[in-house]
Amino acid sequence: MGYAGADVAGKVVLITGGGTGIGAAIAERYAAEGAHVVVVGRRQAVLDEVAERIGALALVADAADASGARAAVEAAVAHFGRLDVLVNNAGGHGFSAVGDTDDESWASSLHANLDTAFVMSREALPALIESKGQIVVISSLAGLFAGPSVAGYTVGKHALIGLTKTLARDYGRHGVRVNAVCPGWVQTPMADAEMDEFAAHADLDSREEAYATVTADVPLRRPAAPSEIASVVRFLGSGESSYMNGAVLVVDGGAHVVDLPTIAFDHAGM
Repeated sequence: MGYAGADVAGKVVLITGGGTGIGAAIAERYAAEGAHVVVVGRRQAVLDEVAERIGALALVADAADASGARAAVEAAVAHFGRLDVLVNNAGGHGFSAVGDTDDESWASSLHANLDTAFVMSREALPALIESKGQIVVISSLAGLFAGPSVAGYTVGKHALIGLTKTLARDYGRHGVRVNAVCPGWVQTPMADAEMDEFAAHADLDSREEAYATVTADVPLRRPAAPSEIASVVRFLGSGESSYMNGAVLVVDGGAHVVDLPTIAFDHAGM
């Protein structure tokens, strides 16, 4: 069989957080295969840059705001006549331990990492039921494990997996499939900023050395490119994954298979 690009050609795909990083890469992948792409986010300039580059429709909205999410879905349907795939990619915030997280920061982290996917999914469901479409939720390796001092982010990403499963359970009977992706380190602008901060804190010479350090115990020994995550999203948001519903795919270079207590053996050269 050849490459099944025609499977998504003509489909209408809405991507939240579509202006940068993983979201922009997902938009590029779908557009390259002939899909009609809608990128949604809060920053007009980055959305417009993606839209101009790939021929997408750019819509400024807060995906966690019901009126904004509803307006984005309605605009997509009005422009293209339907909605086939929703990619809940928007996220961020929540980088502190529980004891250091005030109520405002906690609410902001859940707003960014959970409410965006919940509200946008709810508003898109009527259109997706009509098209028997797909929802792809971008969680994180932090949706399965806990990193240091990232309470809001970790809880939000864990909750996205619960959201994926309950959507899959309730709406699979209506023909809507919902699956999640859990990336590890991905070389995006947000991760670059984290690496710059880490490099300064750890007295490392460069961002590249920081990436090498944080992936030293990952079997593939490198971060992912955004396009590698986009490939998995494209698979889930297409007919090629036609009997997958409620699944959680980990895309982390093998980080999740590493047994933490034996890392010391590797470091000792054993």
